[in-house]
Amino acid sequence: MMHAALGIWILSVVVCVGRGHHHIGHTKEAQDTVNSDDNSVSLVTSANKDFAFRLYKKLAAHADSQGKNIFYSPASVSAALAALSVGAREDTHRQLFSGLGFNNSQLTQTDVAQSFRILLDKANATSQDTSEGTAVFMDTRFKPQPEFLEVLKESYFADGFNVDFTKITESADTINKYVSDKTNGKIDKLVDSLDENTFMYLISYIYYKGKWATPFDPKLTKEDMFNVEKNDQVAVQMMNMEEDFDTYYDQAINTSVLHLPFNSSYSMLLLLPDDMATLESAICPGHVTKWLKWMKSRRYDIFIPKFSIKSSYKLNDVLTEMGMSDMFSDRADLSGISEGQKLVVSEVVHQATLDVDEAGATAAAATGIGITLLSFRHIPVMKFNRPFMVLITERNTENILFLGKIINPNK
Repeated sequence: MMHAALGIWILSVVVCVGRGHHHIGHTKEAQDTVNSDDNSVSLVTSANKDFAFRLYKKLAAHADSQGKNIFYSPASVSAALAALSVGAREDTHRQLFSGLGFNNSQLTQTDVAQSFRILLDKANATSQDTSEGTAVFMDTRFKPQPEFLEVLKESYFADGFNVDFTKITESADTINKYVSDKTNGKIDKLVDSLDENTFMYLISYIYYKGKWATPFDPKLTKEDMFNVEKNDQVAVQMMNMEEDFDTYYDQAINTSVLHLPFNSSYSMLLLLPDDMATLESAICPGHVTKWLKWMKSRRYDIFIPKFSIKSSYKLNDVLTEMGMSDMFSDRADLSGISEGQKLVVSEVVHQATLDVDEAGATAAAATGIGITLLSFRHIPVMKFNRPFMVLITERNTENILFLGKIINPNK
């Protein structure tokens, strides 16, 4: 039996250029709503952070990720799948909620939707250089449930478009132009080809633009070697700065942590473990909380490679392993999206980009820290000259926008 295909494309980009501190004004009614939803928002935020690391471990374990850079936006993936759950029913819905970590008895579908509305509203109101949202592209033959579209519009800030998916090239161009506009050209070709049986595409995007609070001096950037493996080195442009930095050495997992704040409430944490496998198997949201709380400031001479990477994932297998399998099969129940057609998810695809330079960073990846001592100056050196992890987080909520690992800055 031929089913209508439902494609989910998840994209994300972070560009670091200047962002100041902003105060968000609320009407009394809006503030009352925020206060009444605080518990739900806290539960959803906690689930999102836990999902970030569970997804990372799955990506790191997959054969097609072995020896490769990893970079993705867990916030974007969570938002897309949460939006899909609005239209899921029965076991399909239970699997999505459980996989995302929303299977708390205190969380209903309405609670989750309202929480995402509050979180997205805060993110988009913080700066004109931050944009998060979703979009739904629907075939002209498609008869969606009005309630589904209403929740996506109100809670996930979804834009809605009617397209004719039988016109494959034209439809792909429409989606690609939208994506390019929302990511300022960073992801300019999300869709290569479309199946004419496609009835709907659901897209989640994140774009973040900011600057380092303390930028690097380009004059200090020099060519240096990066140790991909024991006997494999590549030449990189290594940035350098001597400043006071917040750092933490986590003895439990033998990992050095460097805090690089952006000119906003967002930060990049760079992690250099003695053993990458130990860090990857242990890392969890509690580590981020501990690091941000207990970091101490001292002077360091740091070296970080400039790099630009782009990643693309098909998440079907990973999400199936995480318990979200029915949506890809004949068992899919997405009747909350449309009762008229039997829908099944064809693909969940994620793309993200990361550029790190003297001014800031674009998107996210994995970063780490190598520490040696220059004894004659008594200033320790943190040198990112071997594989490291990186995450980009909002310091107040500890919401993780991007997470990854840099194995080779040149790939």
